[in-house]
Amino acid sequence: MKLEKILENVNSLEKNPFLKVIDNIKSCNPKNNKEIDKILSDNSSGDLKSVDSINIARVFNLVKNEFAETVKAEFVNTSSQLDILIDILIRDGNGILKQAWLSTLYERELTNIRNKTAALTKQLSDEKSDLSIERRRDYSIYKACVETAYVNDTENNRENKISNDELTILLTLARKLELSQEEVKLINYLIVPPVKLEIDSVIASLKNIGVVFFSKKSNTVFVADEVVTVLRKIRKKEIADKHFRRVLKTFREPQINLICRKHNIDFKELTYDEKIKSIITEGISVSDILAAEIHKEDTSLTDKKKVINEVWEKGLRIDSPLRGSTVDEKINHIIDYFNRLERDDKVGISVEGYEKLLLELNEKMPVFKKYLYKEFELHDDFVVNCSSLLDLNIKPRDILDIIPTEELKQFAADNDIKQRGDLALNILDAYKDAENLLIENYEAIGFRDLATLKENGIMIKESEIGLKFEDITKTIFEKLGFFVDEDLKKTINTANSKCDIILNLGNNDVIIVECKTVKESGYNKFSAVSRQIKSYIKQAQDEGLNVVKSLLVAPDFSDDFINDCDLEFEINLSLITASSLNKILEGFKNSKLKQFPHQLLLKDVLIKEERILKAISK
Repeated sequence: MKLEKILENVNSLEKNPFLKVIDNIKSCNPKNNKEIDKILSDNSSGDLKSVDSINIARVFNLVKNEFAETVKAEFVNTSSQLDILIDILIRDGNGILKQAWLSTLYERELTNIRNKTAALTKQLSDEKSDLSIERRRDYSIYKACVETAYVNDTENNRENKISNDELTILLTLARKLELSQEEVKLINYLIVPPVKLEIDSVIASLKNIGVVFFSKKSNTVFVADEVVTVLRKIRKKEIADKHFRRVLKTFREPQINLICRKHNIDFKELTYDEKIKSIITEGISVSDILAAEIHKEDTSLTDKKKVINEVWEKGLRIDSPLRGSTVDEKINHIIDYFNRLERDDKVGISVEGYEKLLLELNEKMPVFKKYLYKEFELHDDFVVNCSSLLDLNIKPRDILDIIPTEELKQFAADNDIKQRGDLALNILDAYKDAENLLIENYEAIGFRDLATLKENGIMIKESEIGLKFEDITKTIFEKLGFFVDEDLKKTINTANSKCDIILNLGNNDVIIVECKTVKESGYNKFSAVSRQIKSYIKQAQDEGLNVVKSLLVAPDFSDDFINDCDLEFEINLSLITASSLNKILEGFKNSKLKQFPHQLLLKDVLIKEERILKAISK
């Protein structure tokens, strides 16, 4: 769930620990202090506690790096078990957790660690274990260094702990020995075994460092998507597990076996899917896998690049070419692609299509929910629907990726969906709702962003974008309950002066809407658009109509354009961005209103969706 939405769902007391952390960062003059001051100065009190949720989220995005450093500092406390807790919180599906379920996951993790450390102790002491000589040496070196870092305080009569400097050295050592996060964690807990903490104490410690919010009313722990992104970086997890799975599924089984062998995963009795799950659980670096672990030792750089290109083009089936001339550049581009995908609010298909897909998967695949609950660690009481899954940032493609191929094939056959090519993409295509998909990509259409549109499955000629933007704008106003009067528009328009949209309010009152697309950010052609709208208003008045408002819809406006509009009084013009109009539509859908109150569009020069969303939610 986005930080902004969580802040709307918790009370002021429950926000305070997080705001205190951000305030402390602010007091230390962070890198983006000027931008933060500007956000705070736009509010009457200039105090973070009085700032709305949207702007608190903006401030957090400006201090993400400093926030990461405050969390990293907590790792020095060896009793905090922060690595265990963060590893739970950053898993897909764990962004919203009931207190009791977090307690269950925590206890399960401790049991798992105890079992694994016992097995590792046996392997290290047994000369006949399956551990290779090289891996036994790596483990022993790292274990000895951790032990020294922890117990050397005894000589100085101080409490045993690992200092920040020592921790930095250990992390460097682990990286050079190519140890996974799980291997590091297990060796650390060989030296300092974890002691079970009370769940109230666990939640309080996480709250105090700003990592979680806790709602007492619903006994629910929330971790914001933006915070999860920071925590993943801290744990050196380059992409979300769901995207890591998608990468791993492009590999042949011998390549998967190479990875398992490297990281002491007992894979001989495991299925292909179980091996992939084990690799994900280990916290192995995706860049290490792509750079080295799927290749044989004597593989040339040219052949490595060829393999990585094949992962991108044939495995992931991404149309755009993989950028980068070196192996590292290519891998970084893959990681960037998935992280952009993670931040993207777009669903991939329409929300309605997602809901239909979930219903039909549940109807035709009896074990579907079992896969869902197990893979995303959902509690038995979790209500599976489009809204609840999107709150966890779980999208349709993520759902299809966890279903075994044979069952996915059967589902496709039962629904007359073609099976040649990428099966998951074929199923998504079958559940696309063209109208709603276009609305979800409304802003990208306004920006004439053909690359993003293609990536989201929308094929459209550049010459058709202006008309398509206008058509979607009409659809949005219709969904808001307005009467888009095409006949009246034909009456008003002349051969040389044609307005885009007329909203008929009745009693001869109308709103004139003009639509503009733009490639670069910030629409700035005010003089041209003002002449157009003056012409439309005159034509409407000549037909005996009263123009109560004129609106200009574009993806963005420059500051100069907004200022010019503010000084223009003849045309009574207000500006609204495509993003704002889309958010207003979403808010309207969730309100009890059947007709959007047009009076809400009459006030601002640049219409702000926050004010309107508050008004229609009452």
